[in-house]
Amino acid sequence: MSHKTYDAEWKKIQQLVAETLQSEAVQVDRREQRQLLATLYIRYIMIANQLSECVDQMVQPQKRLLMRKILEGTLGRILELKYDLVEADLSEWTHCGDVLDNLKITPQHNELKVPSCYRNDRKKELQYQHKLIDSVLGKLGFLDRPETKPPMTEQQAILIVQVHERARQGRLRAQFMREIRNMKEKAKPILTEGGADEDDQRGGISLPAALRIQKIWRGYVARRATRRRKLQEMLLIGMIPQPKTQNNDIIKDLETKEYRRRLQEERQCLYEDDVEKCRENLEKHQRGVVLEQLSDQVRGWLHEYKTQTGKIPEYTGSERAASRLLFSRQGTDSEMSKSTPTQISSKDSKTKKDKAVKQKEAKNEREENEEVTTKAMISSFLPELNARKEEYDEIWKNKNEADNTRQFHYMDIIEHEQMTDMENGLRKIVDEMMKGELLLLQEAMDKDRGHKGKKKTSKKARKGGKKGKKKKEKDLTPDRTTESLFEELVANGIIKRCPEVYLQDFKGERSYYHPVVHNKGNEQPVALGDIRQVIAEYCVIPLLSPQLHQSTPHIKSLMIVGPKGSGKDMLVHAICCEAGAVLFDLTPSNIVGKYPGKSGLTMLIHLVVKVSRLLQPSVIYMDSAERPFVKKIPKTDKTDPKRLKKDLPKIVKNFSPEDRVILVGVSSCPWESDQKLLQQVYQKFILIPKPDYSSRYCVWSYLLGKYSAISWQFDTSVVTKISDGFTIGSIVNTFEEVMTIKRMLQLRVHPLSPLELVNVLCTKTPIYREEEETIETWWLKTPLCRRRARAVELLLEEEAEYQAKQASGASS
Repeated sequence: MSHKTYDAEWKKIQQLVAETLQSEAVQVDRREQRQLLATLYIRYIMIANQLSECVDQMVQPQKRLLMRKILEGTLGRILELKYDLVEADLSEWTHCGDVLDNLKITPQHNELKVPSCYRNDRKKELQYQHKLIDSVLGKLGFLDRPETKPPMTEQQAILIVQVHERARQGRLRAQFMREIRNMKEKAKPILTEGGADEDDQRGGISLPAALRIQKIWRGYVARRATRRRKLQEMLLIGMIPQPKTQNNDIIKDLETKEYRRRLQEERQCLYEDDVEKCRENLEKHQRGVVLEQLSDQVRGWLHEYKTQTGKIPEYTGSERAASRLLFSRQGTDSEMSKSTPTQISSKDSKTKKDKAVKQKEAKNEREENEEVTTKAMISSFLPELNARKEEYDEIWKNKNEADNTRQFHYMDIIEHEQMTDMENGLRKIVDEMMKGELLLLQEAMDKDRGHKGKKKTSKKARKGGKKGKKKKEKDLTPDRTTESLFEELVANGIIKRCPEVYLQDFKGERSYYHPVVHNKGNEQPVALGDIRQVIAEYCVIPLLSPQLHQSTPHIKSLMIVGPKGSGKDMLVHAICCEAGAVLFDLTPSNIVGKYPGKSGLTMLIHLVVKVSRLLQPSVIYMDSAERPFVKKIPKTDKTDPKRLKKDLPKIVKNFSPEDRVILVGVSSCPWESDQKLLQQVYQKFILIPKPDYSSRYCVWSYLLGKYSAISWQFDTSVVTKISDGFTIGSIVNTFEEVMTIKRMLQLRVHPLSPLELVNVLCTKTPIYREEEETIETWWLKTPLCRRRARAVELLLEEEAEYQAKQASGASS
């Protein structure tokens, strides 16, 4: 597509953004306005998906920068709305079937796609990490390197040529002798039983034979033409799938997108060079002038203030530029601004103790009534989205780009932005200068009045106090580089290179259910596509950028639960690939025998935490996540699974919003562990359900569609129905066992039948009803399900009280 196409697409997106921002409300009730929140949630997902495509293909760097900011604000708003909807429904799954009906869109349009621009911007960094992992594994002999054979000598080459030439001559001589024998056989006369030659009888049977051959051929041609017309008609009305052929338009479109990405990198380099030149030019020629102008403005205001009030204004200790704040306070004489730091008296300390007691009581009350909190959270991204919308309206909405058909950057915008940045930096310098001048002036006036000079206590030192202080962790490896620590963890198998899979490879359909009110009881069923969406919202999107991670609800840890073969490990690998994260494997079986002893364990934890923060985003992975908290370990287990039992809660607790690190555990039997300890470590629980019909049909269609030789008449619904109760892993393994290379070569003459797949599928282990019931019982004991059950009880009690009041009123 062309530049104009993406400009027009951006214009449509901005209109949708403006309409959505107008629909926003301030701190609505989550349950009463649930449909409004769900509508905003879906509309922002549509905006984010369209923006992702535009950011990936937009060539003009200044437009792309603004679109990137809008995309980040949109993703942040999606995560905020997801949090509100989870609190409103008390469920991890957000069912929006009613909103999809109103907006007339399908669940596929409602699925959030992970933007590729974040991963593309870190392409060189990720390639370097992969090369470093491969080099370390290669040195240790864990990679299969191709064998390098010595070059062929001239004598060996001559021998090979002689052998092949002699073989060619032998084949030609054999073919020549075969032809001679055939000619001799044809020359012999053929006698019939009556003694007559064959030529005499051939004339009598040639005409009937020709007629019969003609009849059979014409019938075959007619049947073939009828079959082709039937297939064309069924293709036209969509009764059979399109044949798997190479689409030149799709290939050309992919090549065009790749070309635009290369052009995007060139434009970005030119833009960065011009920004640097403009900054140096302004620093060289305009810095002194602007500094003098700002100093004169502030001094003029100080003189005017002193003339009007006869006092010297006090320097504001604001974090923002004080020279800006001064102009908003002209002519004011606030007592608060002249007050000195107050000393804490005994009465104040007593008040403080009472306040602490009240806070503790309030906290207990808040924990008891946590499920009835209904106010939506205040958004941190709406101001940013509004500011970026105004920037678009001011600069790009009506901009005439007829002279910039090749989409280069605009120098006037660069000069304005760099001038603004330089002024903001100089304002801080002016504030420091004015602070020193005011102190000197105040000391001079105090001496003139006969007062002793007394240094004022610094407010800034008392401002913070002990609040928010974080205990500094001791660095056990201060003299080692990040690269050496990285290589050590790779060599010990802690850092692993995960296979390249993405969330779209986790096949499954989305659900289309409407939300269920709390007083109706159980939740709606969940499809595999909903798991894909939740993983993207909880694990991938927050790891994409520091702002998203710091400003959205902080999720430190998550556990994925499901039967064996349900795709838990695949989801972990997809998280790492989508977010470009480093994978740290702390599975008990992986760390057995490594870093032995208490000191070794301390070093292991230190290395994992330190390197994960240095190389963020990072994913700390733990397979069989329930094993560190199992009550009784079998005697045959030599992996010491309880080794990390005490350290895991500490690791998770020390994750701050600035650390783009998440702990992801997977488990097939979480009910075997101590639930209290398990819930202390893992903040969220995601259950992969048994695949429903639509998800199984999607997987079978995907597997069968990879082979064009498989007939379109293959009954996919039969194997979909028979595979009910089996995991996706069992289905994939079944198909791989059947579709060997030998079987693929036989597809043309021996079509694939459902019976072949069913016979192999019967050898796999299904999800038994007892296991399904055990998982369901455990799931109902998770924190969010308990909150939902409590909310249902409260609502039912309120309804019963209301009905009782109505009945008593009617009887009276």
